[in-house]
Amino acid sequence: MDAARIQALIEAGLPGARVDVQGDDGVHFEAEVVSEQFAGKLPLARHRLVYATLGDLMGGAIHALGLKTLTPDEAAGRR
Repeated sequence: MDAARIQALIEAGLPGARVDVQGDDGVHFEAEVVSEQFAGKLPLARHRLVYATLGDLMGGAIHALGLKTLTPDEAAGRR
């Protein structure tokens, strides 16, 4: 598994999302996902949306995925 494939899967599952995935060892990854779909959702619900894009890869080919999930407004506020 590589970061580019994970990024593509998340982008396909959350159309319009901005996604950045990092991870060098092939099993541990970190992702920042910025999506309008996160508006009004608590962090756990946001994470579930991302995990759903990865399906059975979570806990299998992807051993660990650290997530930072933001709305576009939240992301803009960090700049």
